[in-house]
Amino acid sequence: MSVDEKKLLSEAEGYTLLAKYQIPVPPHTVIHGRQKAGLEAEKIGFPVVMKVVSKDISHKSDVGGVITGIQSKEGAEEAFETINQRVNEKAPAAEISGIIIEKELPKGLELFIGGIIDSSFGRVISFGIGGTLVELLEDVSLRVLPISRGEIERQIRDIKGYPLIRGYRGSNPRDENALIDILERVSTLFLTEERIVEFDINPLLLYENGGCAVDARFFVAPTPQPFNLPEVEDVSSQLLRPHSIAVVGASSDPNKLGYVILRNLLPFSGTLYPVNPHHERILGRKTYSSLLDIPGQIDMVLIAVPAPIVPQIMEETGAKGVPLAIIISAGFKETGEEGKKLEEVVLAIARKKNVRILGPNCLGIILPPLGINATFDPLTPHKGHIGFVSQSGAVIATVIDWSIPEGIGFSAVISVGNQADLGFDEFLKYLESDSETNAIILYIEEIVNGKEFMETVKQVSDKKPVVAIKSGSSQLGKEAASSHTGSLAGSYEVYMAAFRQSGVMTTHSLREAFQVAELLSSEGYPHGTRSIVITSAGGFAVLSSDYAESHQVEMVALPDDVIEELNEFLPPVWSHHNPIDLVGDAGADRFARVFDVMIRRQDLWDIAFVVAVPSAIIDPNHLAQEIVRFSTHSHKMIVGCLLGGDSMKSGIRLLREHDIPNFSELEDAFIAVGRSCIFREKCPPQL
Repeated sequence: MSVDEKKLLSEAEGYTLLAKYQIPVPPHTVIHGRQKAGLEAEKIGFPVVMKVVSKDISHKSDVGGVITGIQSKEGAEEAFETINQRVNEKAPAAEISGIIIEKELPKGLELFIGGIIDSSFGRVISFGIGGTLVELLEDVSLRVLPISRGEIERQIRDIKGYPLIRGYRGSNPRDENALIDILERVSTLFLTEERIVEFDINPLLLYENGGCAVDARFFVAPTPQPFNLPEVEDVSSQLLRPHSIAVVGASSDPNKLGYVILRNLLPFSGTLYPVNPHHERILGRKTYSSLLDIPGQIDMVLIAVPAPIVPQIMEETGAKGVPLAIIISAGFKETGEEGKKLEEVVLAIARKKNVRILGPNCLGIILPPLGINATFDPLTPHKGHIGFVSQSGAVIATVIDWSIPEGIGFSAVISVGNQADLGFDEFLKYLESDSETNAIILYIEEIVNGKEFMETVKQVSDKKPVVAIKSGSSQLGKEAASSHTGSLAGSYEVYMAAFRQSGVMTTHSLREAFQVAELLSSEGYPHGTRSIVITSAGGFAVLSSDYAESHQVEMVALPDDVIEELNEFLPPVWSHHNPIDLVGDAGADRFARVFDVMIRRQDLWDIAFVVAVPSAIIDPNHLAQEIVRFSTHSHKMIVGCLLGGDSMKSGIRLLREHDIPNFSELEDAFIAVGRSCIFREKCPPQL
């Protein structure tokens, strides 16, 4: 909704609305004449504040429309004249509808509460440090409504300025319970009053006892703005387990998408039907003129024809009773209004014929455990335990190319494209129930139905780790905002808040996303942050301590009895503390004896980093076997850090075969573990 369509309530109207929900406001009244100013100020009691009332002025102080510290009847009368004069000079076009006089309250901690309606997630509430510096400090925490009282407590404690509420450097704590009550009531107000589309309460003064809203701006729409959620149907897991696949647009030309898709599907163990009216055989397979000519049941159709032909193909798909169509073709809503209309036609046919759609404008789908590569990417990734759902086909192609030499495997790779029908929600549910998937990565540009996504991913993330990377953090081209809330709570920030509320871990790069996901798909979340480092490289022992401190990983102290036990077989010059430096001449056997001690003393630690470098003494394969044994006989997180190049590859390969993560850069291991520990502490599972 544009700024022009909103109406700004007067401050007095805003106070009335707040009072309706038992949110404290100062004594106040609106006057229209000089003499009335003095009389009403006396009734309220000095000191008072006077402010201009105008629907045309958003920031009153910027036009001289606020005077504080008024101590007398005469001062109130003078302030009335001064405000009118200043506003007429600085905003001559503004219509002044009065002056509000309110009790000037004692100084308190200035906070900020605001709300907006996000196009994907609905009503969002923001909270942070307020006053005139609110946009400069940008110390704000967001939540998607509705939220529980516990979530409100977490929102308050998210901001950097929380120590000012808790009590900072000898100052008494503020009334946090009163603040929670106010935020809870403001949330109820925003959910209940459906005409409100945006608001600021700034400042909200918080004291040692209680709090009070001393300025409020509410923008309302001409009609109520309910946020209705479209119903999302569950998808049967059998939808992605086809026994027969048809490729419409199959081609004998290696430069066409239809050729690459068909070639990728040749290893498919089921029945494959190429469809092209101009060929009898393509790549050795009998080819059909249309879907209607195919004699058997079709479980999945891949469509790679020009966009204008797709509606006709969808009619045939429906007539054959095909449950799933993957539309590779581009030329739909991503191209503009005409493409959007064409996409709506295709979707209407699909709904009428009871066909689910993946795409259009998508890369397709890869299911390595089933030997299915239904895309035009020439490479097929390794089989593994990470499910990857992406809105960008180019990102998928890049990731697959990178993953193969890295040895990273997938349970599923899904390109959702335009999300005309199937999107993140449905595939999250599929991956939740998929026994091959241990962790999920999402690359997101836009979520169509944010509230449904939050409900779905909250359920999934309680069972399997979900990691997301969201494009669009730069906020380039963001529209000018009519309120503090609008300027602070951009779309990207709302996504981050929704992810956190839903138990989704976020990263800022694809590399980090895959490192975290690989760790969690192998080991799950750590049960704590207590860590040990076992290494034969003194320099990396020192770096481990540095990285642990930087990334909030706790290096646990070794008790005397453990040190004594290690002294029995380690050389006298070993480190005698954690990190456990076994000295450079350590072989796999020395590592193994330390592993044995740590298996017996699992009460001391939650995470073990095993760090080794190329050496004439260490056999990487032997060491990897001992790490596998260490992992098998412990119920804690084991992290491999076999550092180096080709000489360590045999050991790294063995670790991957046994689903033990390995990091080729030591700091990357601490980053991934640290993020996992911090995230689980702040976002525990909703059991």
